[in-house]
Amino acid sequence: MHRRFFLAASAATLAAPAVLAQGGGKLTPLKFTLDFRINGQTAPFFLAHSKGYYKDEGLDVTIDTGAGSVASITRIASGVYQMGLGDISSLVEFNAQNPGTPMVQAVYQYYNRAPFVIIGRKDRGVTGDFKSLAGKKVAAAAVESTRRAWPMVARKQGMRSDAFQWQTTDFSARDNVMVRGDVDAATYFHDSAISLFARMKADDLSVLKYSDAGVDLYGNAILASSNLIAQNPKLVAAFLRATNRAIFETFANPAPSIAAMRQREPILDEKMELERWGVTAQYVGAADTRSHGLGDMKKLTLEQQVDEVVDVFGLKVKPASDAIFNTSMLPLRSERILLRS
Repeated sequence: MHRRFFLAASAATLAAPAVLAQGGGKLTPLKFTLDFRINGQTAPFFLAHSKGYYKDEGLDVTIDTGAGSVASITRIASGVYQMGLGDISSLVEFNAQNPGTPMVQAVYQYYNRAPFVIIGRKDRGVTGDFKSLAGKKVAAAAVESTRRAWPMVARKQGMRSDAFQWQTTDFSARDNVMVRGDVDAATYFHDSAISLFARMKADDLSVLKYSDAGVDLYGNAILASSNLIAQNPKLVAAFLRATNRAIFETFANPAPSIAAMRQREPILDEKMELERWGVTAQYVGAADTRSHGLGDMKKLTLEQQVDEVVDVFGLKVKPASDAIFNTSMLPLRSERILLRS
């Protein structure tokens, strides 16, 4: 059952265009890379685009598909893209491997909690207890965030990090190996598992959330080039205002956002993508957002995540949390607070 969300800020406040858009000036081009394919997980970005919210802010935004968080970060660092979506843990690792002045920073926390889950088949003995994965075969892509974060869960659960056998599987084949029973479980972003839920009964599956294991990780954030932040912070702030406006509207009524997303990917099923957003919303609007609003983060939680990533990944440099996340361009808190019932 989905929680209901209400807007705390007034419609007039959220709808107010930025100074950048006034005067009919020329739009500023901005290239934005997603972390993966187009689907309901990122529908608000397409609502902002289709309804002209980026243009209202003086921006001509191009949104492209991605090839994972690491690719997003390197695209931004290289200057090919100015902004994009990418995983915070991957950004910590990137900054540790490229010490000094950060080339990329997070500027808006999209997934307030990482939607990392392992989904197992109950008929293979996988229950709601992570320890039930011991000795099992678990499918995962070679390099993906959920797989790489597993040692953090293992530590919290008092398990060996090699408690089960990984079976490297391409993202596109993951559902198939689960349905056929080639594996006992698989890693997913929770909202990415909607395709699996369409093929297997929910009662036949156990969903093990990393967050339930006490692993508090921030997930994908909106990232920006440090050069762009230094040279034109108003442009970054404008993009965030427009996107935040669309995220708010998507919480209130996701159907227009899904319709906007399907303008880019008409083959996608509207019902399935609405269900996907329903799961995404649980992580975008996670409990912490009650206090600090969408897009923000708790510094202590981020510092603990940096410590975990440095330790688990065996990094030689520990980046400062201020080098990872720059909150100075966030929209006003009053524009980012969701009220729930």
